Amino acid sequence: MSVPEARPDVRSFLDALAANPRPAFTYDNIAELRPLAAGGFELIDPPVGELARTEDLVMPGPGGDLPLRWFDARHERERGPVVIFFHGGGFVIGGVDTHNALCAEIARQLDVPVVSVGYRLAPEDPWPAAPDDAEAAARWIGSHGDAFGRDFSSIVFCGDSAGGTLSLITSIALRDQPAAIPVIGQLAFYPAADPGGTYPSGEQFADGFGLDRVDTDWYHQAYDPDPAHWRAAPTHADLAGLAPTVLMTAELDPLRDQGRAFAARLAEAGVTSTYLEAKGNIHGFATFRQIIPSAHHDVLAALDAARSLFALSAS
Repeated sequence: MSVPEARPDVRSFLDALAANPRPAFTYDNIAELRPLAAGGFELIDPPVGELARTEDLVMPGPGGDLPLRWFDARHERERGPVVIFFHGGGFVIGGVDTHNALCAEIARQLDVPVVSVGYRLAPEDPWPAAPDDAEAAARWIGSHGDAFGRDFSSIVFCGDSAGGTLSLITSIALRDQPAAIPVIGQLAFYPAADPGGTYPSGEQFADGFGLDRVDTDWYHQAYDPDPAHWRAAPTHADLAGLAPTVLMTAELDPLRDQGRAFAARLAEAGVTSTYLEAKGNIHGFATFRQIIPSAHHDVLAALDAARSLFALSAS
């Protein structure tokens, strides 16, 4: 099987990664490497840019307080939707600090407040801590617009990678047991929709494309999910009745075919959805826009699709 061609800026990034490999994550060094990984995001993603408001809050979670950071392009708003964002990082790294630029871009482009959620990470807190925190955060935010000086009318879930997985899982949870306000959409960038499954892209792009098998295997071991349970693998859930969905994968991503399969299941379930694939791009591109400039256009395409598919006007 021939390998699709990487874009020139993607190839340059991959060559730089190969020339400067980082240490492998281990149980002994994960706490030490998390801050280094967070600092790396500042080098590969653009500056946050201008916003009217950026503030930090703390909410009570199932296992302790959870950090929240919210972004808004306007000082004041009428009643309207909120985007709840879950960060990527394999369920072992990442946080509200690592995805500032992406959340700010979402807030500007969609003209909707964005609340970024920090959830518990493995291996200290394995599955199902992350989906427990994500669901609790969604319910709390939906009931506490006043904590943000806002009157939220509805929820849009968004996330990248592990956060994209949490977006899908939390959307299913709130379909089954609704929150105080309805879910009107979800936008998932390259989620792990069926991490226990076997797919061609998982072999084709297992090494040398930015998300290597040694890392994904360790992430999975540290997170320790039940691969048959929908709260770990949303592909195994009944998807009927989900809110409109935009799902975007990357052509050179080992997780690509999981996303394709989930998109097909959405269609089979009759869910209104849009599937996009970033040709010649790799896993993680939404937070690599400084070093992969062409990725910015992929993010804009996904946000344009979300704007068209979701009812984002005030209600």
